[in-house]
Amino acid sequence: MLELKGIVKEFPGVKALDNVSLTFKEGEIHALLGENGAGKSTLIKIICGIYKADKGKMFLNGKELNFRNYRDAIDNEISIVQQEIQVIPESSIGENIMLDKLNWYSKSGKINWNAINADSKKYLEMVGLNIDPRDKIRPLSAAHKQLIQIAKALASNAKVLLLDEPTSSLTNHEASKLFEIVNKLKNEGVALIFVSHKLEEVLEICDKVSVLRDGKYIGTEDCKNLSKQQIIKMMIGRETKDIYMGKLDVDKSKKVLEVKNLYQEGTFANLNFELYKGEILGFYGLVGSGRTELAKILIGEDKKYSGEIFINGEKAKISSMADSLYKYKLGYVSENRKEEGLILSSTVKTNIGITIWRLIVNKFLKMVNLTKEKDEAQKMVNALKIKVTGVHDEVGKLSGGNQQKVSLAKWLSAGCDILIIDEPTVGVDIGAKEAIHQIIWDLAKIEGKSIILISSDMPELCKLSRRTLVFKNFCVSGTCEGINDREYSYDELSTMIGTHLA
Repeated sequence: MLELKGIVKEFPGVKALDNVSLTFKEGEIHALLGENGAGKSTLIKIICGIYKADKGKMFLNGKELNFRNYRDAIDNEISIVQQEIQVIPESSIGENIMLDKLNWYSKSGKINWNAINADSKKYLEMVGLNIDPRDKIRPLSAAHKQLIQIAKALASNAKVLLLDEPTSSLTNHEASKLFEIVNKLKNEGVALIFVSHKLEEVLEICDKVSVLRDGKYIGTEDCKNLSKQQIIKMMIGRETKDIYMGKLDVDKSKKVLEVKNLYQEGTFANLNFELYKGEILGFYGLVGSGRTELAKILIGEDKKYSGEIFINGEKAKISSMADSLYKYKLGYVSENRKEEGLILSSTVKTNIGITIWRLIVNKFLKMVNLTKEKDEAQKMVNALKIKVTGVHDEVGKLSGGNQQKVSLAKWLSAGCDILIIDEPTVGVDIGAKEAIHQIIWDLAKIEGKSIILISSDMPELCKLSRRTLVFKNFCVSGTCEGINDREYSYDELSTMIGTHLA
C-alpha cells in the first residue's frame, strides 16, 4: 500500500536517512525499530508531510505522493499518534480530537460543535474513555491525554496509521485496549506502522519488523521468525572500528558517588550502584528504561524518591540542581541541549558563564564581573576548540557539535568533579563526535573526573565506558565488567549487553 524508495534526508552535518526503501502493506502491523538517532522519527515525519525528503519517492497505492505539509497527509488518509503528548490544554477534549478536521464540520463559516462532540464521543468510547468531550483537557492524566491522541488519529479514518511509542504513558490494561483497537483496524485493512522500544509488545502484536541503524535500512523480517535477542542484534550490531582508547586509572578505593536502595513509586525499586574516581561508567538501555529518570533524581530535579545518595563518602541532601552543583560539584549535560541544556538566543559567554555567576558576582555592586565571565568563556572555547568568531556569538547559530561543546563547557567551568553526560553526540557530525569523545576521555584520564555516560550509541559506549550498567524496566538488569582491561572485543561486549536487554 505505502512504498518508500530511496529516501534521503540530511540536516546540517548529519545524514538522518541514507537511501531508505520500505514497503508497508494493508492489513499488516509493521514495526519500525532502531536505537535513538537511527532515523525512525525522521522517516515518520516524512511519511506524514512534516518533513520533505531531499531525495527519493513515496507512493500510496501506486500514486506518487508529494506532501507539502501534514494537511496533505490527512487528505490522503495518513495519520499519526505522536510520541510526545501534544494537546491544547485550555480547549475541550472534542476540539482536540477534531482539531485537524474542523473543516469537515464547518458550513458558511460556522462550526457545528454538536456534531463534533457527538463524533468525538464515539471515538472516546473506542479507546475506552467515558468522559464528556466538552470538558477541558488540561486536568486529565498523561494516560488519558495519550488515549485522546489515539482517538484523534482514529477520527481521521486513516488507511495508514503511524503509532509512535503509543503505550509510553499507558497502563497494561490501557495498552491491552489499544492492542484490541489495532487488531481491529488491521482486520479492516489499515496499514499500521508501529514504533516501540518495548520488544515484548512488538512480538505480541506485529506481523513484521523493519530495522534502521544510523539512518540506513538494515532489513525486514517476519515477527514469527524472530526472538527478542535477534531483534536487539539487528538494532545494535554493526560494523565498527575496534578502537581501544586505553586504560583508565580508576581508583577503586574512592567511591565518589554511591546510591543505596533507591526507590520511587512506579519506577525504581531498591536500585544500587557506585561510581569511582576517574571512571567512565556507562548507562545503556532502550528508551524508557530509566537512565535519564535516574539522572534527574541524582541532580535533584525529581525529588520523589527514598533511599540514600552518598558523595565522597558523605550522605548527600540534594533538593535542587543548585544543590548538586554548588554543594557537591555534580553536573548534568542534558540529552536535550536545545530545550534544557542551552539558552539558544544568548551568547556563548552567557551560556558558559551561567553556572559561575554566583562565584563572580560583585557583592557590593550586585553585578556579575563581566571581565571574569568573558575570560572564563574564552578559556573554555580554547580548551574545547569551540568554533566561534568570538564569545559573543549567539549559541543558536552554532553547529550541533559546537553547541554540545558549549553545553559541556558550562559544567566544566563550574568545576564539576562528577559529570552525568546524557546522549553526548546525538545530532552531531562524525568530526564533532570524535572531538567530543576525546574531550570526555581526557576529562577522566587526564583530569581525574568521574563520569556517568548515558548513551544509546553502542560503539560510543564500548569505546568510552570502562564499566557498563544495562537498564531494563527501571532496574539494572546486568553489569558488564572487564572493559578497562580489554577482556572483550566490541562484538563480545555488544553481545553481552544485548543479552542483558533480552
